[in-house]
Amino acid sequence: MNFKTKYFLKSKFQEYYKTAQIHIPSRLEAREWGFISFDEMPETVMRRHKSFGSRGEVEEYLAGMAPAHAYHSVAYYTYPSAPTMKEKQWQEADLIFDLDADHIPGAPNSYSEMLDHVKKETLKLYDLLINDFGFNEDDIRAVFSGGRGYHFHISDPRVRSLGSAERREIVDYISGRGLNIEKIFYKKAVSGDAGSENARMNMLSPESEGGWGGRINRYLVSYLTDLASKEDAEELFSGFKGIGKKTAQKMIDILRDEAQVELLRRGNMEALSKVNKDIIQTLALQAVNDMSASVDEPVTGDIKRLIRLGGSLHGKSGMRVTTLSISELEKFEPLTDAVVFSDKPVKLKVIRPFAVQMKGNDLYIEEGTQELPEYAAVYLMCRGAAEYGS
Repeated sequence: MNFKTKYFLKSKFQEYYKTAQIHIPSRLEAREWGFISFDEMPETVMRRHKSFGSRGEVEEYLAGMAPAHAYHSVAYYTYPSAPTMKEKQWQEADLIFDLDADHIPGAPNSYSEMLDHVKKETLKLYDLLINDFGFNEDDIRAVFSGGRGYHFHISDPRVRSLGSAERREIVDYISGRGLNIEKIFYKKAVSGDAGSENARMNMLSPESEGGWGGRINRYLVSYLTDLASKEDAEELFSGFKGIGKKTAQKMIDILRDEAQVELLRRGNMEALSKVNKDIIQTLALQAVNDMSASVDEPVTGDIKRLIRLGGSLHGKSGMRVTTLSISELEKFEPLTDAVVFSDKPVKLKVIRPFAVQMKGNDLYIEEGTQELPEYAAVYLMCRGAAEYGS
């Protein structure tokens, strides 16, 4: 990144920060702040150990310095500007989750498709936090990172004192890591007729129950009843290893009988006891894979981490780090809603061919001198794919 490019980007960021709506974190005076400047690029130098006493001080600093990246600590400190962690005196920290395309298996290469993929993971995480952990929606804040994913901030006082190990355990649950599928299914003793021995019934948590047992029940029943409803159901079930036409038809009859399905929903799996155990366990693993969320464990476990400031700009994209409610998240289109710069044409020298979709436009940019809308020009320069001017 040459001097002219750095000067142009810094001036555009400064222009943005003069009127930007910044999401100031709670108890800002107890937070450590950190910044990366355009001036030192291509070197990445984090200037940290800063503190502010008011919103006005933060806004004044951003407008004056126009940093490429702006961060605040997830932790609350007694002395946030102290030069060492020991001297800062850690008090507690928000619970943070980071969902980034780099850590999500199967993320597409296309930027727009990749962001859609990460958003689906983000909504799965939200479902787990609300329905399994019981967090209140008001205590959860979603933030588009301005780059390749989303952050969740949880400010519930019940979790702020948790240490790193406890936070990693939460990640284990969310990702389904270490879940023993064999123990999800269990045998329950039931009384037989007079004079007969007790029988043992195949059981699973009822669908109404919290935790992975209830989730797997809902997935299994939904998946199997959906298969049974299809015209080629017999062929579909016969495709499973160990299921012949006779067993397939029996399963279809069970799964089309509402009374039998209701028993399954209540956790009584006896009707499926003749089905190959490996098939049921494979479907249970599939349920965990489809319903778990891929989060970056080191981020959640780091109780002294710096996280991007809501409302700031991401120096590698020029897009806004956008704070969202859950209803806003569902409708959020990052390549439109987080783009803050204008359509005004800017001349630049493209170093390598580039393709990106922004503001509803598919841009295929050739190498050489080009004139592009400002928002696309800023993006390419931030990505290191172009320099300002001809």
